[in-house]
Amino acid sequence: MGRREVEFDHELVTETEKKLKRPPLYKVLLHNDDYTTKEFVVQVLQYVFHKEATEAVQIMLHVHKKGIGVAGVYTYEIAETKVAVVEDLARQHEYPLKCTMEEA
Repeated sequence: MGRREVEFDHELVTETEKKLKRPPLYKVLLHNDDYTTKEFVVQVLQYVFHKEATEAVQIMLHVHKKGIGVAGVYTYEIAETKVAVVEDLARQHEYPLKCTMEEA
């Protein structure tokens, strides 16, 4: 077999390392009111926020006693969706439950 000559272009290849910035997180907050039942709030925490029964009750009691409580912390789009789902469920069941979000 014959010998092959291989030519290489000697170019300097530089790689810049891009650091990915984590997206900001948002707290989804439940607000206490005098009409929404505690049971409904627990169900919302379990259904929308996937909380275990014990944790859902603890969060509900915190909201009931303090007036406001964190249901979860998510990226903007997920938090926005959860707020909309909670308010839609509350309207369907004729409760004035208020759900908001704020940057964590």
